[in-house]
Amino acid sequence: MELITTGFGMKSTAEEVAAGIDLTGKRAIVTGGASGIGINTAHTLAAHGAEVTIAVRNEEAGQKVADVIIAATGNEKVFVSPLDLNNRKSIKRFTDEWKGPLNILVNNAGVMAIPELQLSEDGWEMQFTTN
Repeated sequence: MELITTGFGMKSTAEEVAAGIDLTGKRAIVTGGASGIGINTAHTLAAHGAEVTIAVRNEEAGQKVADVIIAATGNEKVFVSPLDLNNRKSIKRFTDEWKGPLNILVNNAGVMAIPELQLSEDGWEMQFTTN
């Protein structure tokens, strides 16, 4: 098997990867976009012209991030939508409300090493269902 290689490594930034790419007219969802890598990913997609939906458990935190991205990029097509990947009803509601095409999906949401057992309404462990 031949390995696929790129000029990017673990220190590459989202901006370096997206340099020269015009995403105008593309629609993206970034799960977990209100913190960490998700913020930078959503910002870079918006900066390159994409319509970005930040899918988050905490809508207030998501809206703060969206406001910063809009102010920094001038891209008004940055939206926030509630999505709890540990809750099947939330997932269904999110997918039912999504309209139109999806060009880019960034599955960024994740949790790890939860100190105590947390189960979803369906009895699934939170780390398993989210990741």
